[in-house]
Amino acid sequence: MPKRERSGDVTREGCSNAVARVVNKLGGVQFDIDLPNKKVCISSEHGVDALLETLGKTGKAVSYLGPK
Repeated sequence: MPKRERSGDVTREGCSNAVARVVNKLGGVQFDIDLPNKKVCISSEHGVDALLETLGKTGKAVSYLGPK
């Protein structure tokens, strides 16, 4: 499974919970949330566009940082 890193406006636990909720709905993913660095690292077979669209459902700004 490719591991991809994203940057987003994940600054507190409530934001982290929102990310976890939408990513888990997508299915077939493993992820780590790094609150201090505002990053989400996702291992998934889903494409970058699908992951960005899913993360966008949190209402937070997100961007793709590249493979990790």
